[in-house]
Amino acid sequence: MAGILLTCGYIALFLYLIGRCSFFRVEELNRKTVGALFLLKVLAGTALWGIYTFHYNDRANSDIFKFFDDGNVMFSALPAHPGDFLRMMLGIGNDTPYFTDHYYAVMNNWHQRYDTGYYNDAHTMIRFNALVRLFSFGVYHVHTVFAAFFGLVGLLAIYKAFIRFVPGLGPWLAAGVFLWPSVLFWSSAPLKETLLFFGLGIFLLQVFRAMEGRLPWRGWAIMLLGLLVQLSLKSYVLASMLPGLVAFWWCRRTGNNRVALKFLCTHAVALAVVLGLPHVVPHTDVIPLIHQKQRDMFGLASATNPSSFIAVPAMEPGLAGLVNYVPRALYLTFLSPFTQWNSGILGLVGALENAVLLLLVPIALWIARKRTLIPMPLVLYCAAFCLLLGLLVGWTTPVVGALLRYRVPLLPFWSLALLLIADPNRLRLSFSPGKT
Repeated sequence: MAGILLTCGYIALFLYLIGRCSFFRVEELNRKTVGALFLLKVLAGTALWGIYTFHYNDRANSDIFKFFDDGNVMFSALPAHPGDFLRMMLGIGNDTPYFTDHYYAVMNNWHQRYDTGYYNDAHTMIRFNALVRLFSFGVYHVHTVFAAFFGLVGLLAIYKAFIRFVPGLGPWLAAGVFLWPSVLFWSSAPLKETLLFFGLGIFLLQVFRAMEGRLPWRGWAIMLLGLLVQLSLKSYVLASMLPGLVAFWWCRRTGNNRVALKFLCTHAVALAVVLGLPHVVPHTDVIPLIHQKQRDMFGLASATNPSSFIAVPAMEPGLAGLVNYVPRALYLTFLSPFTQWNSGILGLVGALENAVLLLLVPIALWIARKRTLIPMPLVLYCAAFCLLLGLLVGWTTPVVGALLRYRVPLLPFWSLALLLIADPNRLRLSFSPGKT
């Protein structure tokens, strides 16, 4: 009972913040709608807890519990050894046998089975849970509430960054940002996707504001925070976005002439950096890392035997292997969810989401605005990000359940691209979602 009361208390606190803080005052969405979205995320996070408590009840291998449990181990240092807790939280002087023997050996996920040598994003999630543990007193559902709030902030920041480009389509954009089932579930629990959306949203909002004029120092600080959060979790999402973002900024500064050429140039430069950087900076070769990630996923699939595994051949080595694998990678990312429609409720939901994802493309083209009115720089930015992230996910992930989760960051950008293509007037006449 005490845990329920504590959880409800934090829900009430965050609803109060939503009602009072200016950040939650957004165009075309009133505060009651924003509050309802927060409550929906709390419900989604709680539903995910139920699924991994009563259905997939392997606690040691469940992301929503394994970081929570390891965070409790880190937090246990605070009462008797607060210096140890601070060093582990800050990552300063904590890589010693003492910390391994007293803390990390007790954890199950500080040292990962498949370690590529790059930053271990599990550390970020363990630290996040240890920090929230200061407020939760060990009640898991409080972590869900905090995660739902952080996810809401990130997604709302993405909405605020996008709404200026599709005025009058707030309800449609809100649905395309918040209501994809994968987004709703994976950004509402103490998982990597929650903090990833938080970092991505606050970073992107400040970048778009900087494009429009001078950004105050606080905006640059927030942008840096968002950048660091992304780098500490899934840096490949940021890497997929940067070439298109640079091209979009270039178009904003110089006009919309030769838009396609500008995008080709920025992506060609990005490819040249990827291929040339290892010759300048050792241990920065991205191509072997992608191959290693695929081998790791094959190894993990072999050990766990997931039901959604797709039996595909491994990539051939080198850049040629990546190029030859492009059709199969795109198939895995954008078509393979259909193969799981009859594998249970989660497989059916994933297949239905994928059907909507693809069907929206011809619908947007059918009611498209005149070509001269389509903001091509922004459409190409969204398309380039979706394509690059889709390729990275398809290159490395032959498991549909994991694939649906890893591709989650592209869904709001997919939605924006389609809204930019569709004629707003025809969209309202074809179907109106009502007022919010």
